[in-house]
Amino acid sequence: MRVASPKSSGYRWVVLAVFMFATAMNQLCWIAFAPITVEASSFYAVSDLAIGMLSLCFMAVYILIFLPSAWFIDTLGFRLSVGIGAALTAIGALGRGIFAESFWAVFAFQLVIALGQPLMLGAITKVAAQWFPPGERGTATGLGTLAIYLGILGGVLLSPILLAGAGMRGMLLVWGVITAVASAAFLVFARERPPALASGEAAETRRPVFEGLREMMARRDFILLLVVFFVGLGMFNGITTWIEAIVKPRGFQASQAGVVGGMMLIGGIIGAVVVPLISDSLRRRKPFIILALAGMIPGLIGIAFARDYGLLLASGFLFGFFLLASGPIGFQYGAEITLPAPEGTSNTMLIVMGQFSGILFIFGMDALKSADGSMTGSLIGFAVLVAACLVLSLFLGESPIHMKGGPK
Repeated sequence: MRVASPKSSGYRWVVLAVFMFATAMNQLCWIAFAPITVEASSFYAVSDLAIGMLSLCFMAVYILIFLPSAWFIDTLGFRLSVGIGAALTAIGALGRGIFAESFWAVFAFQLVIALGQPLMLGAITKVAAQWFPPGERGTATGLGTLAIYLGILGGVLLSPILLAGAGMRGMLLVWGVITAVASAAFLVFARERPPALASGEAAETRRPVFEGLREMMARRDFILLLVVFFVGLGMFNGITTWIEAIVKPRGFQASQAGVVGGMMLIGGIIGAVVVPLISDSLRRRKPFIILALAGMIPGLIGIAFARDYGLLLASGFLFGFFLLASGPIGFQYGAEITLPAPEGTSNTMLIVMGQFSGILFIFGMDALKSADGSMTGSLIGFAVLVAACLVLSLFLGESPIHMKGGPK
């Protein structure tokens, strides 16, 4: 009788789809208040900063629990870990809707959602490793990461529309119900692994979490990758948080700033699909990391200086395409160069770097803005940091996947 393998199991796409649905809703719940900050501060009679904390708390919670989350994913398996994360997200999202009139109740349920986030985001490469053959893992990681961008884009575009049509309670209840459906879909349809594994590499025993963590932190290439993620993810969090403040001194309106942020995400969505496919086809990771770092610099400079709206939109798209496309390539590269360390641990370590730097960059950009509110100086600083990361990336070794022949 023929033994099923990750490659021959068509069910891998079902598992990836329900994982993406649950992850997208977690990220949508995270960002839901960002595009309605003014309206939410008026509704709850609190400051804009208090509304901002509904999003910023996710970064703080991630930093506090990233190690236990990595242990859960790599010890108990991705299905149980992501299932817990999805359930927490559903409970928090429904709770926000039921108690929508109280800011502090909403904040408490937002923390519940934040507790679920690392259990989901840290499992992206774990899903790819469990269900997909080596020649498809970059693509699977790209699609898993794509869910993050789709969730953010959905929250940014649709929350204001729902708020206008259904009010605060109605908006939060709609998101809560959809999140509960996504959570239920994952719990019902997700499986830990295919019925049988034919790939020796896929079945290889992984190190215990903390032993694997020690080994990966001793690898030069992984340390360099951590630096790249520290700059890249932190920069993304900072720029998306302050995009209106960045462009306002040049005469652009809040609505135009929102479109620029949307163009960044659209560029990232396209990049997260296209670039990993090419990377898997060529079985190379390093050239795409270098390309992403080089390609985002012109977009970053355009965001910093463009006074023409069309040029600003093009810059946002270019920046988003290269920056966000680098995420899944970096996640998968990190997993491949640290084997047999567990994938969930490497994935979580890379994300937590961006959460930590995101907090630093968000507050730093505000503290360093000029007298007229301009943040151009911070953006120039980011360009210098990206250029430094570009130089460091030249010293990365290629992924071991390149030495294993054609796609399998």
